[in-house]
Amino acid sequence: MLHARALIDLMVTLHRQTPRSDSLVILPDHEAAVANAVDVLLDRARHSVNLTLPGSIEQARFGAPVLTRRTGRHERVVRLLCTPRGLNAQLTRAAKKGTGRLETRVTHSTLEEVLIADGQFALVRAELQTDGACVLIVQDPAVARTLDLLFAGVWGGAVPPAEHLRVNERLSSDVARRILDRLRDGTTDAVGAREIDVSLRTYRRHVADIMRELGANSRFQAGMRAVELGLLTPED
Repeated sequence: MLHARALIDLMVTLHRQTPRSDSLVILPDHEAAVANAVDVLLDRARHSVNLTLPGSIEQARFGAPVLTRRTGRHERVVRLLCTPRGLNAQLTRAAKKGTGRLETRVTHSTLEEVLIADGQFALVRAELQTDGACVLIVQDPAVARTLDLLFAGVWGGAVPPAEHLRVNERLSSDVARRILDRLRDGTTDAVGAREIDVSLRTYRRHVADIMRELGANSRFQAGMRAVELGLLTPED
């Protein structure tokens, strides 16, 4: 969702140049105002609600209202995209209170807090230079659809919570991390084995196990996949 920030900044700039009250509304980031905006958006949603949480649910404005609200007349899918920090007990408790279908995936991508209804309307938390902390109500279908496509792109590369936890647990050993470092950097097996002081045969067995866990078809892909899952930090 990195491009979402640029898209919203552009939309705000255009809105200030030629104000269109029907395409963008800027609200102060006050709890009551935000809760009302979330209710309105959820009432409009018929099929799907896509939500991104850059941090924990306790820090979010949209998270709890979306996850705890009953579906009402419309049985809609809620897709929650969060970072590992969002996987906590509070999120689990909130999700159990709702009755709709909930799908959750975990990503290490940088996220903005965004709520999208049916790919047609959106809420975005923002920090604007002139307004400070605020919430943007996006009613321009083209912009909302673009945000939805950005969401879909990150969602496609994210993983279910169970897979995230399983892979992190299986590959959290010191040896696995050291090998992952070398896979990401393109180090040959012979050099990697020598650097971590194991036999070439043992090194290659570890590599095969790691690639199987990550579902990777090549050593380089395994290294990149480890970065996506947060097992490694990308280097400059």
